Amino acid sequence: MKKKYFCFFGVLLICTSSAFAQEAQEMTIEQCLEFALGNNETIQISELSIKDAEAEIRGIVSLGLPQATLRGGVNYNYEVQTSLVDASNFDQTLAPGTLTEIQFGLPYDGNLSMGVSQLIFDGAYFVGVQASKTFRELSTKENERTKIEVVAAVTKAYYNVLINQAQLYLLSQNFSRLDTLLRETTQMYQNGFAEEIDVDRIKVSYNNIKVNLETQIQLSGISQKLLKFQMGMALDIRIALTTSLMDVNLEIPELAVDFDYNDRIEYSLLETNRSLAFLDKKNYLSQYLPKIYGNFSYGYNNARGMRSDLFGNDWYNFGTVGATISIPLFEGFSKKTKIQQSKIKIEQLDYQKSFLQKNIDIEIARQKISLESNLKILEVQRQNQELAANIFRITKIKFQEGIGSNLELTNADNEYKAAQTNYLATLYKSILSKIDLLKATGTLYNTKS
Repeated sequence: MKKKYFCFFGVLLICTSSAFAQEAQEMTIEQCLEFALGNNETIQISELSIKDAEAEIRGIVSLGLPQATLRGGVNYNYEVQTSLVDASNFDQTLAPGTLTEIQFGLPYDGNLSMGVSQLIFDGAYFVGVQASKTFRELSTKENERTKIEVVAAVTKAYYNVLINQAQLYLLSQNFSRLDTLLRETTQMYQNGFAEEIDVDRIKVSYNNIKVNLETQIQLSGISQKLLKFQMGMALDIRIALTTSLMDVNLEIPELAVDFDYNDRIEYSLLETNRSLAFLDKKNYLSQYLPKIYGNFSYGYNNARGMRSDLFGNDWYNFGTVGATISIPLFEGFSKKTKIQQSKIKIEQLDYQKSFLQKNIDIEIARQKISLESNLKILEVQRQNQELAANIFRITKIKFQEGIGSNLELTNADNEYKAAQTNYLATLYKSILSKIDLLKATGTLYNTKS
C-alpha cells in the first residue's frame, strides 16, 4: 500500500529536500518530537505544576513533624500594674475588707524559653498527606495529557510542511511545463500553425499558476514557522525535514478487543479526580475525630527593680510537659453538608466515567471509518492523477501535431493540476485521520517510555 501510494513522491521529495536542506538543520519527525517534548512552553509550564505539587506534599508532611519555637524578651514596666487585695488576709489586726494597693510586678523582667509541640493524632492530617500525593499524580497525568497534545500537534504540523513542500514542487513543475508550452505555442503562432487565442488561453493558465506558486511559497514558509512554534523552537532557526511522505504508515491498526479505557489519559485523569473526591469525603469524616497534640516547654525568667540587677543575678528556670486533646462536638451541620456534597461529586464523576467510555467507543469507531474512507478516496485520487497525466500528455501531442484544439489542452492541464492537488489534499486528510485514530486508542505517544 505504501509503495503504491508514494512512488509518485520518490523524485519529488528528493528534489524538495535538497532545496530546503542547504544551510539548515536536518530533522526527522522523531527529532522534532524529541525537541518539542523538551522545549515546548506548555509542557514546561505543566512540569512546573508537578514541582509545585511536590512542594505542597513536603509542606503538608512538615506539619506532622515536631514544631520547635525559641522565645525571649526583656521588658521595662514603666508603670507597674496595681492590684487591690484584702489586707486582713495578711494582718489579723485589720478589719475584714480592708483594702490595700499592691504591685505584684517589678519594673524590669526578662524571659527565655523553648517550646516543642508534636502532632500525635489528627485524622485530617493523614488524609491530607494522602490527598497531596494523589494531587501530585493528577499533576503528572495532566503533564502526560499535555505531551500527547503536543505530539499530535507537532506531528500534524510536520506533515503539513511536507505536503506544502510537495505542493510547491508540483506547482513549480507545472509552471515549468506551462512556460515551455507557452513558448512553443507562441512559436507555432508566429509560424502560422496556431491562433492568437491559443496563446492567450495558455498565457491565462500561465499567469494563474505563477500567482499560485508565489502564494504557495509563502504558505510553505508559514507552515514551517507553525511547526517551529509547536516545537518551542525559535522561528528564525532554519530546519530541513528529512522524513519523507513515503515513510508514513497509513495502514489501519488492529484494535484490541479488550480495550483498556485507562490507555486514554482523559479516562485516567477522571479516575484520579474520583480518588480525590473520595479523599475529600474521608477528610470531612475524619474531622469528627479528636485531635491530640503533645507539648513540652522549658525556660528561664527573672524580675528586678533595677535594670542592672536583671542580668547580674540568677535566673529562675521553669518547664512544662503535657498533651492537648480537642474533641469536636457541634459545628452547625457544616461537615455533614460537605460530606453530602462530596457524595454528589463522586456520583457525578461516575456518570462522567460512563459517558466518557461511550464517547471513546464512538470516537474510535468514527476515526477508523474516517481513515478507511480517506484511504479509498486516496486510491481513487491516485488513479485519477495517473489518468489526468496521461490525458494531458496525449492532448499535448495532438495539439502539437495540429489535430487537437488548444481548449482541450488547457482543460487537460487544469484537470491534471486539480488531480495533483486533490491527491495531496486527500493524502494529508488520511495522515490526520491516522493520527487521530492513534490518539483515540491511546497509542499515539507512550508517556511512560
